[in-house]
Amino acid sequence: MLDLLLGRRLANKEGGEQKIGWAAAVPAMGLDGLGSSSYGPEAALTILIPLGVAGLGWIGWVLAPVVALLVVLYFSYRQTIVAYPHNGGVYTVAKENLGTGAALIAVAALMIDYVLNVAVGISAGVGALTSSFPQLHAYTLPLCLGILTLVALANFRGTREAGWLFAVPTYLFIACFLLLIAIGLFRIITSGGHPAAVVAPPAPAHAVEAVGLWLLIRAFAAGCTAMTGVEAVSDGVNAFREPVVREGHRTLTVICVALGLLLAGIVTVAHFYQLTALDQTRPGYQSILSQLTAAIVGRGAAYQVAMASLLAVLCLSANTSFVGFPRICRLVATDDYLPRSFAVADRRLVFSVGVGFLTATAAALLIAFRGITDHLIPLFALGAFMTFTISQAGMVRFWRRQPGRNFGRLAINALGALTTTVALAVIVAAKFTEGAWIVVLAVPVIIALLRAIRGYYDRQGEAMTMRGPFVLHDSDRPTVLVAYEERNRMTDRALQFAMTLSPDVLAVHLLRLDGPECEEDALTVLRDRFEQDIAAPLRRAGQIPPRLVQIPAPFREIEGPVLDLVERIDAATPGRSVAILIPEQVLGHWWERLLHSRRAQRLRAALLAHAGPRLMVITAPWRR
Repeated sequence: MLDLLLGRRLANKEGGEQKIGWAAAVPAMGLDGLGSSSYGPEAALTILIPLGVAGLGWIGWVLAPVVALLVVLYFSYRQTIVAYPHNGGVYTVAKENLGTGAALIAVAALMIDYVLNVAVGISAGVGALTSSFPQLHAYTLPLCLGILTLVALANFRGTREAGWLFAVPTYLFIACFLLLIAIGLFRIITSGGHPAAVVAPPAPAHAVEAVGLWLLIRAFAAGCTAMTGVEAVSDGVNAFREPVVREGHRTLTVICVALGLLLAGIVTVAHFYQLTALDQTRPGYQSILSQLTAAIVGRGAAYQVAMASLLAVLCLSANTSFVGFPRICRLVATDDYLPRSFAVADRRLVFSVGVGFLTATAAALLIAFRGITDHLIPLFALGAFMTFTISQAGMVRFWRRQPGRNFGRLAINALGALTTTVALAVIVAAKFTEGAWIVVLAVPVIIALLRAIRGYYDRQGEAMTMRGPFVLHDSDRPTVLVAYEERNRMTDRALQFAMTLSPDVLAVHLLRLDGPECEEDALTVLRDRFEQDIAAPLRRAGQIPPRLVQIPAPFREIEGPVLDLVERIDAATPGRSVAILIPEQVLGHWWERLLHSRRAQRLRAALLAHAGPRLMVITAPWRR
């Protein structure tokens, strides 16, 4: 069943087969950026709603700097891939060039951005679905969670399979909307700038506010959400097959060129076709791309195909985070700033702890904001631009430290650092009161948590470190206690092993019966059988038999009486270790766990929690 759901188990040597080329990498790493072409312009137009139809006259000026930023980041990240062909993520760049503090800021911001990308992408996709089928509006949140589950399952199978699985809707989306934009531009030109819509868009809202600089700044900040995901190629560069640099450059080029064309085309068509943003929380909501498609080709088969591809890309744009998030967590966990389980590959060579954590946090975010894109957008882009800025600043330091003349390369990354810093300041100022303050506060909290985890591992490492030559402290054989309920194959095997460790073996039996007569009868029967079946044969063979020790357990617990016995033995034999051997039956089926008590597990847990430095706990497994 597990093989059917997640795929067969992969050997370590098959890790190279999971590397991908640019054709699979575009859907695996580019869905975030490509999908943002739908909600980026719409987010900017939503801010311009108070201007009414006049907002369409300003949308081009608002999105032009966003496209210019995209060009700068394209050339900047091309250089990052060249400089770090095996690990070009912002964490590595910042750690090696700016220090640990900057690296932790970057990784905290990036982790937030990845989680938000999953939530925003899926919620925007469901928004596109409810635009086409308004009757589904009431099921927004269940649809979001269902799609999140499907994307997570695909990524538990591995990056390569997720990439090819998402390839068809990705390339269909690019083809559909570039063709729609081309048709729309052709009609704009041939109509003298006054194209007739096949399906008229909703009427723009009445103007309630005059244009102002602050409104345009807020619109620019909202439009910057279209930039998220550009860093995914350099963050996931170790997923590429050889030659890594060529495959990374091709992937980055396809993503950035397609995104730039889509942004410019959508804004142009929206301006001339009079397409304005609507309130997603109200019935009758239509996304900008739904209005654009209907205005150009109507609501026939072409509309359904285009919107299906949009729905798929938006919902699957979360895949970019599922590619990048586990990898960045692996790097951080390798440095002990995250639990080490994040760095362990599972049966499919997937860092499944990272995938599971991302799924859980994104689900919590969707539930908290009820799956509404407009509620999530104010939190978005801030984390991405923090990572842009730190990465570009790190690359400036990198080129300054390299020998030779690197002025041109340094200038490109310096321009990237400057422009993203300005954009970051604008985004913080414009979105702070709308929800960005949550991200601003979350970053130092995450950094504190990361440092606390590292502090724990440092203290643990210091406590476990041994210096100097090996010394044998306890040369005497230990006293071995065997948990003994009754004689059976399991306890016989445990006693046999215990006698190979030490001649001083105690079979410990707990008295848990009610009433003195029943207790005495049981004690006699158990003692007689132990003497007849175990002790006497061993004495006749010239061996030292184990001793039967019965201790009362008046409250039916097993942990306390055993710990008391251990303390008494420890006090009576100072300098000598005590070993407790716990026989335990191995259960082959889940339903067998319902038919057996868990006394062995409870006893072992109690001993591990309260044991002294000279107590050893041994499990003796028995299988039928």
